[in-house]
Amino acid sequence: MARYDAVMFDLLTALLDSWTLWNSVAGGEAPGLRWRRRYLDLTYGCGTYRPYEELVAEAAAETGMASGAAAALAVRWGELAPWPEAPGLLAGLRQRGLKLAVATNCSRPLGCQAAARVGVTFDAVVTSEEAGFYKPRAEVYQAALAALGMPPHRVLFVAGSASDVPGAAGVGMDVVWHNRAGLAPRDDARPLLMADRLGPLLAVAE
Repeated sequence: MARYDAVMFDLLTALLDSWTLWNSVAGGEAPGLRWRRRYLDLTYGCGTYRPYEELVAEAAAETGMASGAAAALAVRWGELAPWPEAPGLLAGLRQRGLKLAVATNCSRPLGCQAAARVGVTFDAVVTSEEAGFYKPRAEVYQAALAALGMPPHRVLFVAGSASDVPGAAGVGMDVVWHNRAGLAPRDDARPLLMADRLGPLLAVAE
């Protein structure tokens, strides 16, 4: 029997190159990184869900972005692009009969728009808005598992950030980490496998 019945993904980092868009709106890599890091700090510390767009705007103001930066990011959301290998690899997983899902830290409208940019139909798209919390809170992963109707041990999670590794593992999923940027791990959690491309990671699902 196959090890897994489904693969669940972080959306905005594991499957999509959201960094390029944030940096473009910010006017460069350094200000984009500062903005994004502050936004992540706000999501990790906010407790129950606060509107994604509100947190993005708050982070922009606190890091010296232009007043319209958050609105510009939302307007340009349709420019999000998948990592080059993502659509073909997901299509291959689908052909092998695996279900596909995403669990993402954003609002429902932006999450659905971003998922459509991958070019593959997902069986479940769950956002932090619906779950009522931001990852790495367990509620987001649990909501996505419920949407799939599967137990955690039958679902492989592909993390896009360091925090996703202990977050997804904490609810019982095996985790691999698409660490495109070579980030340091958080806590003591370690994935089954870490790589800077999706191909080696998704071989685990075979």
